[in-house]
Amino acid sequence: MSQLPSVVTRFLRYTEYDTQADEKSHSTPSSPGQTILQNKLAQELKELGLKDVEVDEHSYLMATIESNIEYEVPTIGFIAHVDTAPDMSGKNVHAKIHPNYQGQPLSLNDQHTLTPEKSPELLNHIGDTIITTDGTSLLGADDKAGVAEIMSMVERLQNDKSIKHGRIRIAFTCDEELGQGTKYFDAKKFGCQYAYTLDGEAPGEIENETFCAHDLTFSFEGVNIHPGYAKDKMVNAIKAFAYFVSLFPHKTSPEGTEGREGYMHPRMISGDVEKLEFKVLLRDFEEQGIELFLKTLATYQKKTEKKYPGIKISMKDQLRYQNMRFILDQHPHVMEYAIEAVRRAGLEPKVKQIRGGTDGSHLCFMGLPTPNLFAGGRIFHSRYEWVAVSSMVKAVDTMVHLVQIWVEKSLPSTTTVKKCKPCIGVKKRKSV
Repeated sequence: MSQLPSVVTRFLRYTEYDTQADEKSHSTPSSPGQTILQNKLAQELKELGLKDVEVDEHSYLMATIESNIEYEVPTIGFIAHVDTAPDMSGKNVHAKIHPNYQGQPLSLNDQHTLTPEKSPELLNHIGDTIITTDGTSLLGADDKAGVAEIMSMVERLQNDKSIKHGRIRIAFTCDEELGQGTKYFDAKKFGCQYAYTLDGEAPGEIENETFCAHDLTFSFEGVNIHPGYAKDKMVNAIKAFAYFVSLFPHKTSPEGTEGREGYMHPRMISGDVEKLEFKVLLRDFEEQGIELFLKTLATYQKKTEKKYPGIKISMKDQLRYQNMRFILDQHPHVMEYAIEAVRRAGLEPKVKQIRGGTDGSHLCFMGLPTPNLFAGGRIFHSRYEWVAVSSMVKAVDTMVHLVQIWVEKSLPSTTTVKKCKPCIGVKKRKSV
């Protein structure tokens, strides 16, 4: 096997840190391994020559690459998260390297095999080197691949001063997998006008949309009484809930939707005859879709109250995040430059939506327009998680092209300079 690119050796080194987010923790970050890795990354950034490196009290890491040009360019940021999902262990990760992949099943261990049937995208990487787990843990490409790629971009920019760029800010966050990645993120301190997260999947993908997300909590209040004397007196909250949830159609459920279709997801219940709480997730790419779901649920509530006289149903609505497209559409050049950078890296850009959320959802509404770039990992949160070496290399190339494009697009009208140097090893391709 030929020598692995530095971005890959970095990634493999970072997977050795157990940074699994802990849903039961009340601290930030939720697990000590995140702080340990952040301190290691800070040390590496300092060794690369960055001086403005800080890990704050919540273990958020921020650093700066100073501009190497004389005129003003908007400060842009690159962001990734160090935590891994709580869905499966991130401890004792033993990555397996599969060189020159030819479409065959990849054995993880005696019990688990990664096949093209499980992940058809494998067949897009014939001849590539594939990195998997040994089947006993997740891999952590979500999002240590993004971390390694940003670190490798920093290394390239620091080592090759001929690559022109403006001021660049780096941030590595914690507990993104718990939906807390931006909880203590200080956007003002970060000091960027625009940013990009490195947390996507397939090479060439740029995500500019997320769901609008509302989390609902329904309370069912009934009347409990000794069951031997309950005739015409008991109001059973469990039965009222069962009827209410039976009204949810398959066509608006997670298992019945795809693409741009929204859903209502009955997620959790707790309670008894007298009082029951029921949590529902509403997701849609448009607020009008959310409003329609709310009207539908109000109809279900009235039907349930009519069928079960005496039941009291109340609802609380919590906005979790909104579609980041609402902000990004106001700054179209942020996406345009990313699309051009992907093309220059020799890939076909694929603009798509996320059927979920991302840190960019929150950052956009904190005043920092932030689309999501690919990092290369696939089948996240699973023992079958994998990443192709070429995808990681292309992610680094894309970022290096992107910082140069921001320079080109910011040229003063009276200034004439040569076009920025392309990434080493990337063939020039005609614009499409």
